[in-house]
Amino acid sequence: MIDIQNTRASERVAHLASAPSRMRRPFIAVAIAAVLTATAAAGAVFAPAAIGATPSEHALEQAADAADHGKIALVNAASLNNVVAQVEFSLPTEQTEIDLSELTADVKKLVKTDQLSSEEVADLTADVVLGTTIVQSKTSDLQNALTAGKEAEAARVAAEAARAKAEAERIAAEEAARRAAEEQARLAAANTPEGAKATARAMAAERYGWGEGEFSCLAKLWTKESGWNYQAYNPNGGATGIPQSLPGSKMASAGADWRTNAATQIAWGLGYIDRAYGSPCAAWGHSQAVNWY
Repeated sequence: MIDIQNTRASERVAHLASAPSRMRRPFIAVAIAAVLTATAAAGAVFAPAAIGATPSEHALEQAADAADHGKIALVNAASLNNVVAQVEFSLPTEQTEIDLSELTADVKKLVKTDQLSSEEVADLTADVVLGTTIVQSKTSDLQNALTAGKEAEAARVAAEAARAKAEAERIAAEEAARRAAEEQARLAAANTPEGAKATARAMAAERYGWGEGEFSCLAKLWTKESGWNYQAYNPNGGATGIPQSLPGSKMASAGADWRTNAATQIAWGLGYIDRAYGSPCAAWGHSQAVNWY
């Protein structure tokens, strides 16, 4: 039966095995086994003859392996520490940094085997094996916490993006509804006789340069034809709208909404007068002479 010396490693193993702390996890059994193996392999069997003796070749190989594994564990843990230090979100853990000081110190000592006795090599090998196991376990725990933190942050960002999108869509919908209401109100106002006259006066001046004199003729002409009612319809011939287009579908050339929009009917009617008569007063004169234009 192997009798382990009362080394710092054995004391730490005993503490880990008995203390009700966060460190007490399944890896403790592995750590204990590793320490036993490393201690026995390094020649740390409790025997007076071994104290102060030169380390065996096998013990030195075990020490080198332990040091190499410790270095790898330190590099991995240090890299993770750097990553965690730069994250801008919280992690689901209180321990956000792995303490590397003890294992770093032990590894530095263990690589100088030419300055160590057999007993010291055995002690340090066991310490490094246990320290490596602890650092690896903490690295795994912190990595899991980092992954969980990233997932939680991604979910938060996605939820915020969804909220922002929903808010933008709500604002856009409200704006569209407001514009539609304004357009409906504008259209309703323009579709009244007075609104239609105002539209015709502005359109005649802007598009054809016709002033108040020409508009006066236009007002008389379309008052006679339709009373400026965009819904006017002559059942005898089918003449439609303010300008009494015959048929009404001709006004589609000015806009698809010719049935419901006085402005569209006016645009078509002014164009027709310009092409057929050159001016509203000429059209009005023709209407007075033959009763149509």
